[in-house]
Amino acid sequence: MGNEAAAAQEHSGEIIHYLAQEVAPGIVINMQTMYMTWITMAVVLVLFVMASRNPKLVPSGLQNVMEFFVDFLNGLMEGTLGAKGSKYMAPFIITLFMFIFIANEIGMLPQVGVHWTSPTNDVNTCFGLSLTVAIGVYIVGVMKNGLGHFKHFVSPSPAFLPLHLLDELTKPLTMALRLFGNILAGEILLIVLYQLAPWVVPELWVMFSLFIGFLQAFIFTMLALTSYAMVFAHHE
Repeated sequence: MGNEAAAAQEHSGEIIHYLAQEVAPGIVINMQTMYMTWITMAVVLVLFVMASRNPKLVPSGLQNVMEFFVDFLNGLMEGTLGAKGSKYMAPFIITLFMFIFIANEIGMLPQVGVHWTSPTNDVNTCFGLSLTVAIGVYIVGVMKNGLGHFKHFVSPSPAFLPLHLLDELTKPLTMALRLFGNILAGEILLIVLYQLAPWVVPELWVMFSLFIGFLQAFIFTMLALTSYAMVFAHHE
């Protein structure tokens, strides 16, 4: 996979190569994104399995790291969703954060044997994540509040309906583009730095990009939490 991707990128002259393949007339799949998405999912699964396989009362190693992230996210959820909302949404929110975090960081791995890229450098992945959050809000909202969930569209007056609809359309768009733009720009700059100054400077940028990957996962998760906060506002 790595050699084919590198060769294709070299011949195409593209900085970021998605290995796009047309599987049917008008249907194109970015195979590089698919490969990296599968790897990201596998990494997240392995991390949780290994961390919970032999849990200790006094955590150490990987268990300690994973518990740090879980406690950190639980704190965010309790502050935004309340105790009941936090318990209800914890599996989804924790998985969402870990997937985005690992996806953002995987593109920083050395290009040895495998052409590593972040799945989140593809706008399709980012839109998929933001739409999952948006649709999930409707599903959970109806499950918790029935059709009354949609009354906020005409609150405080039916005249506000167009503004609420516009907000519902632009929110997933801005969430996706923010994540996509930051991750793609970071990977492009890293490639350029390796071409201009192969030593020291790229390594410094990788360290900074690791922080940016965490920050973007945090921001996306917080935006998701604010979207779900309205659903649980009347349950505390």
